[in-house]
Amino acid sequence: MGGIEDLDRAATAAASVPGAASETLAAVGWLSAAIDADRTAGHFDRWGLASAIDARTGDPFLPRPLFEALHERAGLEASWPIGNAGLLQTYGSLLAHDTADRSRERWLGADLATGLGLDGAHFVPWEGSRTLLDRATEAAAVLLASGGEFSWYSLVEGRATRAVLGHEHGGSRALAYAVAPGPGTSPLLVALLPVAQAETVRRDLDEAASRLRWHAA
Repeated sequence: MGGIEDLDRAATAAASVPGAASETLAAVGWLSAAIDADRTAGHFDRWGLASAIDARTGDPFLPRPLFEALHERAGLEASWPIGNAGLLQTYGSLLAHDTADRSRERWLGADLATGLGLDGAHFVPWEGSRTLLDRATEAAAVLLASGGEFSWYSLVEGRATRAVLGHEHGGSRALAYAVAPGPGTSPLLVALLPVAQAETVRRDLDEAASRLRWHAA
C-alpha cells in the first residue's frame, strides 16, 4: 500500500501547493527512478502524443503542474495539454483522478495483465526490476505484432492507424492502439487497454477506434 499512499500524497501536494509539483514528484523515489530509467532507455520514443483532457468530461484528468513536472523529469517537450502518450498513460494515470479507463486500476488491477496472458500483478509499478513503461511498451508492441484475434487498420486524417484486439485469457482481453504522427510515418504506440465487451469491439472496431481517439493528439 505504500506505493499508492506515495502517489496520493504527491498528487495532493502538487495540486494544493503552488510550485511543488517537481519536488513532490521527486520525493516518490520509485516513480522518479522509473522515469529516469525510461528516459535513459528511450522508451518514451516508442509512444506518440496524447491529450491530458478527458474528451468525455472536457476536464483535465491530470493537473497541469503534474503534467509539466512529469515531462520535465522525462526530458520531453510538451505543450499543455498535449504530451507523451506513454508518460501520460502510465505515470500520469497513476497520479490522475480516478476517471474512465485512465484509472490507475489499469495497472494495479489484474484485468489488463490477465487479458495479455500475463500474471495478474505484472503491471504493479513498484514491483519487479523493470519499469511500468518498459513492461507496457513491450506488451503493446507484442500484441500489435501478433495480430491478435482481430486486427483493424485505416487511415485517420492521412495517418496510419491500427488497433489489435487480443485473444481471451482468463475471461479478459486487451486492445493495443497505434497511430502515425504524420502521413508516411510509422505508427507509434498510443494506448494499451483492457476490454470488457469484446463482442462490441469485434462487431464495430471502427466505432471503438473512434472512442479511443481521445488518446491521440
